[in-house]
Amino acid sequence: MTLPRCKSRQYKAWPFVEARRLLERERTRVDRPILFQTGYGPSGLPHIGTFCEVLRTSMVRHAYGEIANRPTRLICFSDDMDALRRVPDNVPNQGPLREAIGLPLSRVPDPFGRHESFAASNNARLCKFLDHFGFEYEFVSATEQYRAGAFDEFLLRVLECFEDVQAIMLPT
Repeated sequence: MTLPRCKSRQYKAWPFVEARRLLERERTRVDRPILFQTGYGPSGLPHIGTFCEVLRTSMVRHAYGEIANRPTRLICFSDDMDALRRVPDNVPNQGPLREAIGLPLSRVPDPFGRHESFAASNNARLCKFLDHFGFEYEFVSATEQYRAGAFDEFLLRVLECFEDVQAIMLPT
């Protein structure tokens, strides 16, 4: 549904309020699509909270598109390098998962035996879930990004500024 642009600028619903705030902040960046991002940790099966995270971001994205008439992208980022902290109750074959506590989720065996890892299994479930509901998104895996070197430049910069970073982080 496309709303009349003159009216959509006046709507008081929170997605439009947030979209207007974003538009005000992003006025100088008209040369590229506005990037919306949502993240999740695949340490358990996707659930209604995961759905709501993508839904809320999509609502603001849609409102922004109605107000600004600018291209946007939605990235669903999987934090699949996070460590497995506990074994979810709702998965089979829990023994191998218990042995994998502390490993990155992308190195934990898939308890369903269908994918190369627990993260890959949950990532596939999430994409199927989002596709079923017609979300328009780009899926990004932290594991794949690290392997491709996408973060190398920034990680090296953090190391260069390590003392400054510590000075900010430690007091908090």
